[in-house]
Amino acid sequence: MGFLTGRRVLVAGAGVTGRSAAEALLAAGATVAVTDGSADRLAALEQLLPGVELVPGLTEPPVGTDLVVTSPGWRPDNPLLAAAARAGVEVIGEVELAWRMGGELADAPTWLAVTGTNGKTTTVGMLESILRAAGVDAVACGNVGLPVVDALLAGHRVLAVELSSFQLHWSPSVRPFAGVLLNLAEDHLDWHGSLEAYGQAKSGVLTGEVGVANADDPLVAALLADAPAKAHVSFTLGEPEEGQLGVRGSELVDRAFGPDTVLLPVDEVRPAGPPGLADALAAASLARAFGVSAEAVRRGLRDFRPGAHRAVVVGEVDGVTYVNDSKATNPHAADASLRSHDSVVWIAGGLLKGASVDELVRAQAHRLRAVVLIGADREVIATALEREAPDVPVTVLADATMVDAVRAARSFARPGDAVVLAPAAASMDMFTDYAHRGHAFADAVAGLSGTV
Repeated sequence: MGFLTGRRVLVAGAGVTGRSAAEALLAAGATVAVTDGSADRLAALEQLLPGVELVPGLTEPPVGTDLVVTSPGWRPDNPLLAAAARAGVEVIGEVELAWRMGGELADAPTWLAVTGTNGKTTTVGMLESILRAAGVDAVACGNVGLPVVDALLAGHRVLAVELSSFQLHWSPSVRPFAGVLLNLAEDHLDWHGSLEAYGQAKSGVLTGEVGVANADDPLVAALLADAPAKAHVSFTLGEPEEGQLGVRGSELVDRAFGPDTVLLPVDEVRPAGPPGLADALAAASLARAFGVSAEAVRRGLRDFRPGAHRAVVVGEVDGVTYVNDSKATNPHAADASLRSHDSVVWIAGGLLKGASVDELVRAQAHRLRAVVLIGADREVIATALEREAPDVPVTVLADATMVDAVRAARSFARPGDAVVLAPAAASMDMFTDYAHRGHAFADAVAGLSGTV
């Protein structure tokens, strides 16, 4: 591609997106180097990327570097990225690279983008299912797993792109045809510095032809009101006004892209409950903005099945339901998870990343039979519970396994209760990732049948 031919590009990070970016850059005629703090990750690329210079632990770009493509999690104050900025070397992310490469194609794909604190992966999966039900060559990509540059080079006609706040920060010129902001709550404040900065990063999806936002979230609604998108559409879990999608009685209804168009019955949406309905309305909004029929929306949502570790029932023992929502990695997601049940034994804890749980505890105290706390920030949550829900029994487990947590939860639970793993925190203090944590929970529940 013309703008990359002969340019010297440094890729910062040798993970999945770094490898894909390096491959795309090589194919486009760039001279490519890759750096990473892990010698093992670099060594893994040696056979995969012949012709790429592998340099461990760089703290400043090599002389003559024209561009740095960073992995999304690298912060602007990282020594390498800060040095590049001081030297006047542009730093972008893999998503921005894909956008610029797509801009040079004669028939560039359409981007439909999804962001928010919670629900991104479910929504982008629903959107992919709807688009495919309409016969569209579409793929879910981005933060969901498949790098955007790989989806671009594979030739898909529509990209259903899940974007994190990190990815949006490093994507200054991305303008999706339609983008949705699902919700906004405290998360990644250690990275962005403030809720305002986090929200500004997220609002990057509201810059194209159609901006869609959650009318029930005041912070999100305010960002949409100020957004440069040419058309503004919103969704609500209440009765929709003109220009909105929402819920009327027992049906999802579109009053933005058609005259009171019924999409499908509420009870056909999976996952069930308010978070699932909101995600379905968001996905339908983007699909309808692209011109997909109501019938295709209906078929796509009926066909969709939520991924693992997202409010999945993993067992029922002695009349108690066990729910794995390990993907609830912040208080906002945990709040949505707990709201789906009347009486809960809550397993929580991990790395809060600066987020407060006071509002979550205050809102959900009435449905908590008991709480079991694990992980690095367990005492922070325990303090919030003591302050906001002093009558709720709390067990704080130090140096505990998930088996210990599940057994403690079982001792509190009564028939009809739900034991819900909705940690409200990240997992890396005890587990590799949220999936590892979720598998540990499911395995512990499976072992209950053999315990007394």
